[in-house]
Amino acid sequence: MRRDVQEGQARCLSRLGRHREALDIAEKMRNGATNTDHLTTVLNLQLAIYQDLENVEKRITCLQQLICLHPFSAWYWKLLAEAYMSLLQSLSPLVVPETKLNHSEEVSVSDSSFKASAGREVNLQPHRLDSQKEGPWPSLATETTREKAVTCRSGQAVKESLCTSEEAERTDEGKHTASESWEQNMSKKVGIKACASFIRARLLLQLTQSQQSSFALENNLNRQKEVDDKVARLGFNENSLLLTTKVMGQDLIPEKLKEEFQGEVKCIGLSALSSLVTASATEFETKWFGNLQDDLCHFDRQFCSDVYLPPLVT
Repeated sequence: MRRDVQEGQARCLSRLGRHREALDIAEKMRNGATNTDHLTTVLNLQLAIYQDLENVEKRITCLQQLICLHPFSAWYWKLLAEAYMSLLQSLSPLVVPETKLNHSEEVSVSDSSFKASAGREVNLQPHRLDSQKEGPWPSLATETTREKAVTCRSGQAVKESLCTSEEAERTDEGKHTASESWEQNMSKKVGIKACASFIRARLLLQLTQSQQSSFALENNLNRQKEVDDKVARLGFNENSLLLTTKVMGQDLIPEKLKEEFQGEVKCIGLSALSSLVTASATEFETKWFGNLQDDLCHFDRQFCSDVYLPPLVT
């Protein structure tokens, strides 16, 4: 009863915008968890709080930990795929605006320096013509010599300004190209994870379909259609989808699924319980997606260059 009350308090606090207090309660509940049911409840609570905070990275972490506990849950895999889709949408704004801002600042500074240097050179031209006409007068000759020296320095300043501007543009162009390359590479990786997670969810839904009827079966079929639509939007070709389906379904053995759906609650020590979900995001993604991209590239040489990840519209 105490845990139920604490969960209710945390959810209310999260809805009121007091997310820090809600997370503190969730952390206390996690420290007091003694079985997998307790831990699942806490992770679902943290997931709901991070959903309110719109923190995609933390949502992904919670879902990965939930899948470590329940690898045959179609619901968690579907939620993970949708979190990856949200991350895919957020990749572009992370890089491009900053690069464009720096570019505009550098260009404006270079342009102003060039105009100032050029202005001094233009203003000196009439004096140099007058001095050539009045050449016999010593004072004017001295003035001319000084003006020529200033003109040379001014011309050099213009050249240096131009060189600096060109160098800055080349550097900025290099940064922009590197940012675009990084963004495209990350988009492909996140797109693969989203697609693989959706396919895993669909496989699990298909396996439970034969055991359902009435509204449960209807809901299952609707979820499968929703998954199919989202996978289609990612733009992978047929060969890539077939290989992904094969890889993500390798461990789907009926005996394992029967054990999972029995809903057994494991009562184990706190340290052993924590070890079930302490795997980092890198370890999780290496386990489930690590070889998938290499397999796709080996299976379909055109995959790496042809895969198209269109902008997502919510």
